[in-house]
Amino acid sequence: MADIPSLKQALAFSPENVPLLLMLGEAYLEQFSLEEARETYEMALRVDPSNPHARVQMARLLDLDGRGSEAILRLEQVCAEYPNYAQAWVLRASFSLNEKRAREAREFYERAISLDPTVRNEELLKRIRQAGGQRSAEEPREPAPQRNGERQASAFYDPEFDDDDFDDDPFDDNDLEIEFEQRPNVDFERVGGMESVKEDIRMKILYPMENRELFEAYGKKAGGGVLLYGPPGCGKTLISRATAGEIKAKFLSVGLHQILDMWIGKSEEKLHEIFEMARRNAPAVLFFDEVDALAADRKDMRSSAGRTLINQFLAELDSDSSKNDGVLVLGATNAPWHLDSAFLRPGRFDRLIFVPPPDEPARDQIIRIMAEGKPVAGLDPAALARKVKDFSGADLKAVFDQAIERALSEAMKTGKIVPVTQKDLLHAAKNVKPSTRKWFESARNYALYANQSGFYDDILHYLGIQK
Repeated sequence: MADIPSLKQALAFSPENVPLLLMLGEAYLEQFSLEEARETYEMALRVDPSNPHARVQMARLLDLDGRGSEAILRLEQVCAEYPNYAQAWVLRASFSLNEKRAREAREFYERAISLDPTVRNEELLKRIRQAGGQRSAEEPREPAPQRNGERQASAFYDPEFDDDDFDDDPFDDNDLEIEFEQRPNVDFERVGGMESVKEDIRMKILYPMENRELFEAYGKKAGGGVLLYGPPGCGKTLISRATAGEIKAKFLSVGLHQILDMWIGKSEEKLHEIFEMARRNAPAVLFFDEVDALAADRKDMRSSAGRTLINQFLAELDSDSSKNDGVLVLGATNAPWHLDSAFLRPGRFDRLIFVPPPDEPARDQIIRIMAEGKPVAGLDPAALARKVKDFSGADLKAVFDQAIERALSEAMKTGKIVPVTQKDLLHAAKNVKPSTRKWFESARNYALYANQSGFYDDILHYLGIQK
């Protein structure tokens, strides 16, 4: 492993030395210091914004942080701009395999090793083979099928792979690996706190869906688009599922990886079919997580394919042409300022709802919900709630997870159930840092200096800032 102190000392004399920054980033990754690695690669990109290696590593870090859809989009952009950069194709193969898209992983891996044989990854190769199965040596080897008028993203062939090993057909019209959740078993009662958010949703979503005839008398249709934004881990996905549960609607959660496709025009087809599924199953709730990755500002898109997909999304949201009556489209994002402004126009995501971190009563309620069904003794939810200011719901879950691991460790030694105590939870809370504070550092600047339309007034109000 590279000597981190030596690299940092060298950078003190040459702070904009990109090769040194990349070496330091690799060193941090090797010891799994992800936050330090991310900051280092960001420094490299400030000096060299187009550096493909730094961008690939940022995609890797985003995936490790649970932001898979954004990671895939960034990696796709690198591959489009640097089609001969083998390391990007290897990582795309790994991402595709994680999403159980074996054929796609095979295509990306083949392309990578044809560009640079030194990137061969035996472990990844083994996993791809296992995902696709093996065919007998007697069967003829044929190149992958290609439709007339359509171009493949990779024309390379590696004899280590066989097309018959993979069952999924990239041209199958029914290849959407997605299905509706029939009436989610969660409603607003199972969501701790968020009372103002719930009331916003009732006024803007639930009442129009429940009183269609009354609203239609005023020329208002049920459905439309709502954008939920706020710090990560504060319950945007949960409140979306609960919204579907409240109105007894079917719920469909859509990730970017379920839309993006290596075949030209296929991503747009998938997106259209998802909306058609929702229209056939109305009333339905379509939920797009990390929607800023799918609805990014077109000015920042160098790939024409990315801009075409965004245009398709806009067309689907346009209720006049798409007949989205009874289809509620919910988008969740941690960075609404990265959305294309066209998505915020009337008829699209024209209603914005700020989802803040839980306040003290909400944290109390979340703690009580998380304690249900667990061996907890001496719990004082109110006292614990006071100690975890600025914690998101995800942060509180991390507190419980650490406390439970500590109790489990003792239980394994004695062979008996050891209850989780208030002391265990308070000890764990000291080790978990509130993830919301960093988000507000960025959001504050956008709310103060890029808020011409007043979209982010809720952030200023939450922070107690008068503008």
